[in-house]
Amino acid sequence: MLDVGRVVKPHGLKGLVVVELWTNRAERMAAGSSLTCGDRVLEVQAASPLPAVGGRDRWLVTFSGVSGRQDAEALRDAVLSAPPPPLEEGSLWVHQMIGADLFDASGARVGRVEAVEANPASDLLVLDDGRVVPLTFVSSESGRLVVDGPPGLLDL
Repeated sequence: MLDVGRVVKPHGLKGLVVVELWTNRAERMAAGSSLTCGDRVLEVQAASPLPAVGGRDRWLVTFSGVSGRQDAEALRDAVLSAPPPPLEEGSLWVHQMIGADLFDASGARVGRVEAVEANPASDLLVLDDGRVVPLTFVSSESGRLVVDGPPGLLDL
């Protein structure tokens, strides 16, 4: 299961909640979709996007079985999970990149990926020596991460 969001707070008295979505897959909020919260499965009855706050994607959500403020309050700060969607060929999850070795186009090892940092233009691979590499220049080939960027990209 992947963590896809968090219940931020209740909204009103009828059981609505504000959900901060951590995924770019808005279909997670479609009516009839299911999200897991601990050992509980929550079915989305209805959801509508709210204006972004601090760059965060927020939704006003009604879950089946959450019918009042007290039920909604019990969900405050709950992490929502869902099964991973199928990946496109050559795609990787973030957790698969962390700890992976990065090679340049000639096959020379560049470094080990220590973290993936969110960045508006392109997420960045943070290497063990402190260098950062935009994901726009990285591909996955035969279980390896390969960077093919412009000259000087990997210079310290």
